[in-house]
Amino acid sequence: MVGKTFEAKGMSSVEKYYQVYTQRTRELKGEGRGIIGYLCALTPAEIITAAGLIPFRIKGGVREPVTKADAQMETLVCPLVRSCFDVTLKGTYDFLDGLVIPHACDSIARTYEIWKYNLQLPFSHYVNLPHTTSSSSLEFFKAELELFRKRLAGFVGREITDDDLIKAIKAHNQNRAQIKKLYGLRKSDPPLISGVEMTMVLVAAMGLPVEESTQLVSSVVEQVEQRGSSSSGKLPRLMVLGGQIDDIAFIELVESSGATVVTDELCPGTREYRPEVDTDKNPIDGLAERYLVKLSCSRTHRVEGETYHKYVEAMFGDIGHSVKDFKVDGVILYIYKYCDPLGFDAPVIKGYIESLGIPVLHLEDEYSIASVGRLRTRVQAFLEMIKR
Repeated sequence: MVGKTFEAKGMSSVEKYYQVYTQRTRELKGEGRGIIGYLCALTPAEIITAAGLIPFRIKGGVREPVTKADAQMETLVCPLVRSCFDVTLKGTYDFLDGLVIPHACDSIARTYEIWKYNLQLPFSHYVNLPHTTSSSSLEFFKAELELFRKRLAGFVGREITDDDLIKAIKAHNQNRAQIKKLYGLRKSDPPLISGVEMTMVLVAAMGLPVEESTQLVSSVVEQVEQRGSSSSGKLPRLMVLGGQIDDIAFIELVESSGATVVTDELCPGTREYRPEVDTDKNPIDGLAERYLVKLSCSRTHRVEGETYHKYVEAMFGDIGHSVKDFKVDGVILYIYKYCDPLGFDAPVIKGYIESLGIPVLHLEDEYSIASVGRLRTRVQAFLEMIKR
């Protein structure tokens, strides 16, 4: 059920829920709703929703230095994960009833026990997601989803039926459809919504129950559709590709340097909202295929393709389609330090995009507002190259 006090008034509501990310969740907690925090787009949030709980995406604090996490995690752990853990330790998400962590990258998977031990929440679960898309991996993952379903059912004290799952899947698919509709409004030149605004929408939306998230995005779509085309000079159209960007700082730097970010391959972003769950299949089968096979991520090795070219197309073809679909002039490959999956794939991704005739700027950065500013000169030089 959508809360009575929820407001979906376009960008004004987005700004409110972006600035105070936990505001709505705290309101719902006060109404007696159960909140399950999770890391990474690879968490099957539909099962949490089907249990009558609210899936809440844990984000870090780009503008807050990591202090408490350093006593528990090595400094070579991904700075995003360390920041997420740090702000959680400081009480930012003290309303959580549980935690779900998937087998994503090593920094997420190998720190599960640290999260579990330190938070001591009533419920915690590790979703063991295979690293390959083979048929045996798919069968294994289906069993893992059934285990997650069973454990969550035990926590809430009732069965999670297939009908519950189907209803939740449809709600999340509807949410993805609205976000994709908003992305479509970025195809015009200039786009009707900026990259900074889009980032704010995605971050605000990922902290809400799925029905309210859909309401919020729908209200933004309606508002943006009323905008007229800008008469200002056309700027280079960029894609930003990387991991989780949950703050506007970097996108703001890029756009203030004289470009417009028209699409991305990020979380939250096209990577996680592009694939939907097939509703014609058994719900567990549909969920397993979406999260293991359909969701493109460098942490998952795709077995399709007998040749190198076919393998690269299977892994990164979605990026190529977006480059053409959004008429991208350049791509910024923005990777956090110690992000092994994207770090290992970076040369292949760069080569693939350049083979399409699109220039690429590869940046490695900390997850910190203190380090973003030093990238401005490189971004400006890249834009100058594109404009020639």
